[in-house]
Amino acid sequence: MTSNTTEPWWMQWNPDNVTISDDSVPDSWKICAINGVYFGGNEYSGSLGARISSVFVIFFVSTFFTLFPVIAARVKSLKVPQYVYLIARYFGTGVIVATAFIHLLDPAYGEIGGDSCVGLTGNWADYSWCPAIVLVTVFSIFIVDLISDVYVQRRFGVQHDHGDIIHDAIVRNQRRADIENDGHTHADDGGANGSTGFDDKSRKSYDVVSSASTEFATQSFESQIGAFFILEFGVIFHSVMIGLNLGTTDSEFSTLYPVLVFHQSFEGMGIGSRLSAIEFPKNKRWWPYGLCIAYGLATPICVAIGLGVRTTYDGNSFNVNIVSGVLDAVSAGILIYTGLVELLARDFIFDENRTKDLRKLTFMIICTLFGAGIMALLGKWA
Repeated sequence: MTSNTTEPWWMQWNPDNVTISDDSVPDSWKICAINGVYFGGNEYSGSLGARISSVFVIFFVSTFFTLFPVIAARVKSLKVPQYVYLIARYFGTGVIVATAFIHLLDPAYGEIGGDSCVGLTGNWADYSWCPAIVLVTVFSIFIVDLISDVYVQRRFGVQHDHGDIIHDAIVRNQRRADIENDGHTHADDGGANGSTGFDDKSRKSYDVVSSASTEFATQSFESQIGAFFILEFGVIFHSVMIGLNLGTTDSEFSTLYPVLVFHQSFEGMGIGSRLSAIEFPKNKRWWPYGLCIAYGLATPICVAIGLGVRTTYDGNSFNVNIVSGVLDAVSAGILIYTGLVELLARDFIFDENRTKDLRKLTFMIICTLFGAGIMALLGKWA
């Protein structure tokens, strides 16, 4: 069958008349036709009421499961058992790692990989762009992380080694206090010590420890919040496309809806578990709650947008595959680095305060593996 050269290349052949053995038709076109990339059109298939309900259901479960680890760690009056918090935290770690590989990397290959419609077309066929994007993202996050550590080290004078950071900070502040108070005697206090119950030495020691604790808290917050923002950025990228697809998908909606409820719940638990491990300054105590709500809103807003364009949006078009594939590859790179370096390595390998109780450590590992396993299983449907 000859092509009509006046039409765009993807419209030059009728997919109903082209056979796989037809050498006159490019293989890239055949792959696009088989995958329905150019010929699928809009896939909306009704169920408007259920789709509208998904906006509110996903917002509720996403927000609730994201907030749970944060509240469990901060609201002591609830008396949440420690093992419940450990389950939430390390289950969430496993979820984040599995999301990177199963829910982001694999779809990215399916959208812009070498065997995909996009990956076989034009300049996309000249190089393995999917792993290249992941690689660039991993090294970009590494550089950002390194710069953040160098900044903290230069500002606070703290080496990121295996020493006791609190002890180092106290020693430095003790030296500063000794210099500032050199020559200061009890006589200078005018008898104030007797009325307060503190002598000069004990008061100075208290000030040093207080100052060191404040310094450590600031350092810890600045280091950890940067890593968290990168993590949430990657997860929200992923949630944007999920929401659009749920609002416009075809008969798969009935399966996709309940799966994404679990998906967003578990992913939210991973986000919340990271937030719960960050010590926020007093003037930023509301941040974790705001960040939890921001994650909870991301997917529902995109579902609502998808509903707004439900009769015109083609979730399987060539351009959408490019956008979705690039976003998935970037998000995969972010979560691969965050999951392996910020979560697994720092929590289990490089943490000087890691528990020495082998039963507790085993429990933490099992929770992590269980979270990864459940999230990997969900990849069968979404």
